[in-house]
Amino acid sequence: MKIVPQSGIMEIQPYQGGASQVEGVQNIVKLSSNENPFGPSEDAVEAFRRTSFDLHRYPSTDHATLREAISEVHGLDAGRIVCGVGSDEIISLLCQGYAGPGDEVIHTEHGFSMYRISALAAGASPIEVAERERMTDVNAILAACTENTRMVFIANPNNPTGTMIGDGEVARLAEKLPEHVLLVLDGAYAEYIEGYDGGAALVDRRENVVMTRTFSKLYGLGGLRVGWGYGPAHVVDVLNRIRGPFNLSQPALAAAQAAVRDEEYATKCRLENTRLRGWLAEALAEHGVSSDTSMGNFVLARFASQAEAQSCDVYLQSQGLIVRSVVGYRLPNYLRITVGDESACRRVAHAVGQFKAGAT
Repeated sequence: MKIVPQSGIMEIQPYQGGASQVEGVQNIVKLSSNENPFGPSEDAVEAFRRTSFDLHRYPSTDHATLREAISEVHGLDAGRIVCGVGSDEIISLLCQGYAGPGDEVIHTEHGFSMYRISALAAGASPIEVAERERMTDVNAILAACTENTRMVFIANPNNPTGTMIGDGEVARLAEKLPEHVLLVLDGAYAEYIEGYDGGAALVDRRENVVMTRTFSKLYGLGGLRVGWGYGPAHVVDVLNRIRGPFNLSQPALAAAQAAVRDEEYATKCRLENTRLRGWLAEALAEHGVSSDTSMGNFVLARFASQAEAQSCDVYLQSQGLIVRSVVGYRLPNYLRITVGDESACRRVAHAVGQFKAGAT
């Protein structure tokens, strides 16, 4: 066959989203995709509804009103914000713009799988760097850099581990990277940490750092796929040259603008997540299932073995509880459990307790 894809494409294992149903089981609670159990704010829903009267109109190409809203809420330069179809698209555009055949893209061993996928899609070589007890290891990343390295991706907090490193370590990484390397800070879960800017201040101080964010988590707009990036003007210019002009729909733009301005609702969701995340981690620990301190909207539950984790997953499914196996992230002894509402948290903790009691 003479028609072949570009090098690297066939090495990609397609991304698998969290499951949402179990055959033969009713009353499902989905805790597999780190979704906000409270959904979007009423302001966002109403903004989405209003756009139904203008579905025959093309959306803006510059996303000016959304960028301005993000700018005002986060205190950023609107001209250095770029919007995409989820932060996934920003990640993909970065790889497309800055990496290609012969180039290397570094990510950590338990990092978000889209880093590897996007690097391969651009023809670059993904380079995996070991973490230290499920924590980003700055020294290991720096040691892995070569003349071929073009980008380093770290999620802070990380998914699926929930761990994060401090601002000082992130700044040290940015400072010590070779001058030809771009540092990308994935802040998909940054909104879950009160007062945390996701690395925005570091972006403002340097020319080699980009931050990505999303509306899919805290803001509850996963179904609309809206993300954004903040970076040096020279990087944002590159991304705007290669992104599709109509990459975001008008309903998505309107809902995201309303969502980011509804700071009261965002605060409420963050506080509830913090409360329930702590409760869930403690409840699981009482049943002998420990976890690292999570800074996201999920808990990475640790089991004694892969067999026990798999058995618990099967049991939870039988009870209508869908969590996320993270074998694909090489964490075979773990299950990632989204922090749901109070009812869901109590239900999953009770089910894990029942499983552990039956297993012993």
